[in-house]
Amino acid sequence: MSWDFTEDAAFLALCDAYKESGEPSAMEFLAHGEGAFHFQELTQNAAGEGIDLSDSDALDTFQQEVIDSLEELCS
Repeated sequence: MSWDFTEDAAFLALCDAYKESGEPSAMEFLAHGEGAFHFQELTQNAAGEGIDLSDSDALDTFQQEVIDSLEELCS
């Protein structure tokens, strides 16, 4: 993926919310509540950057990249 989503405002908000939540699992955090809201916003921003996430495999890959980044950068 050519777009660095970790610099996107939605990812930064997601990262802050993840830190504040105290949730140990990024996957669980994204599954509901505030995490799901920010992830939805991030996917919309990805579409605006020309990233096609309409394929479920592409969306799964993107979600895993976000999870990995949250755990690496925001823990």
